[in-house]
Amino acid sequence: MRNLHFETLAIRTQAEQTQHKEHAVPLFLTSSFTFDSAEEGAGLFSGDLEGNLYSRFSNPNTDEFVEKLKLLEGTEDGVATATGMAAVFVSLASILESGDHIVASSAIFGNSLNIVQNILPKYGITTSLVEVDDQIAWEKAIQPNTKLLFVETPSNPTLKIADLEFLGRLSKERNLIFVVDNCFATPYLQQPTRFGADLVLHSATKYIDGQGRVLGGAILGKKEYVSKAYDFIRRTGASLSPFNAWVLSKSLETLGLRMDRHCSNAVKVYEFLKSHPEVVGVTYPHGDDHPQFELAKKQMKLGGGLVGCEIKGGKERGARFLNALKIHSLTANLGDARSIATHPASTTHSKLSEEQQLAVGITPGFIRFSVGLEHWEDLIEDIGQALEKSK
Repeated sequence: MRNLHFETLAIRTQAEQTQHKEHAVPLFLTSSFTFDSAEEGAGLFSGDLEGNLYSRFSNPNTDEFVEKLKLLEGTEDGVATATGMAAVFVSLASILESGDHIVASSAIFGNSLNIVQNILPKYGITTSLVEVDDQIAWEKAIQPNTKLLFVETPSNPTLKIADLEFLGRLSKERNLIFVVDNCFATPYLQQPTRFGADLVLHSATKYIDGQGRVLGGAILGKKEYVSKAYDFIRRTGASLSPFNAWVLSKSLETLGLRMDRHCSNAVKVYEFLKSHPEVVGVTYPHGDDHPQFELAKKQMKLGGGLVGCEIKGGKERGARFLNALKIHSLTANLGDARSIATHPASTTHSKLSEEQQLAVGITPGFIRFSVGLEHWEDLIEDIGQALEKSK
């Protein structure tokens, strides 16, 4: 049988049926699993036998979720985490040692930036930040003790694009580990391992869940690195709960369908904002005015569900605009079925100084839209009336 398509893999990859022959995979809400004998228990603890031992280590629901993501991302191995930020921290902390150095894009999520700038240095791990699209800067930032390159693409919140092929090649030439946060694109739009990534991270809380219900994350990639992450999670407890894994695995069944709608709606919102007199700049990866348009088309199947724009009037106008919205939610999330509007300077990236915000393109009037699944005409009408009312 030929290789199955993305949507079929997402739906038909399931845990083995029980004796009840259920069609939908059941929940395995148990903290531990029993042994048929003392010898079996000893074998499971020693690793000589395979099987479920304790749900912090493995569970049929988390195993199914990870197996689907491995197939969709095209990776050797994977492990689930309690949250997306757990995936970021574990992927770095499980590999790096005191004295190691990271080169990371400056255009990453605020909490990821906090990890590399404030938390890892406590353990003797240092980081150099570079502009995501400055290839010379990436090369110059590599030191004798550099061990890892870390990017997020498209970036949060300004939707800058990292050249994955360049970074993949650079990592191989310098014998470095290449880690990519693929949260915004999802495996439906982009598979970083095709360009040389060693590890791919997800906040499953976002598009993978798609309805703002549960927290979760995943680390996918080469077995030698995933095994380190698994050992770290097993001992520190950053594991995904079976219930959340069950929800997320079911959500993957509709990921392709949802992403198609997110993307088509986002194009409509982008086109509307681009022509509006109260908006001075719009960014969308597949917008023909995006400075990395050709690169985004090369790496991403579609442009994604996020649109950024700068509204005239700065921070105060931005606040009035958000308060005037009637359909869009104001919440600290993205990738939801419900459209969301966010002011990064005062929320997701508020811990950064004004200088740091401007350095990564977050201006006082910058608004990030996570375009949902509502009818696009209703979304545009809501944005238009809020722009008018907030003048």
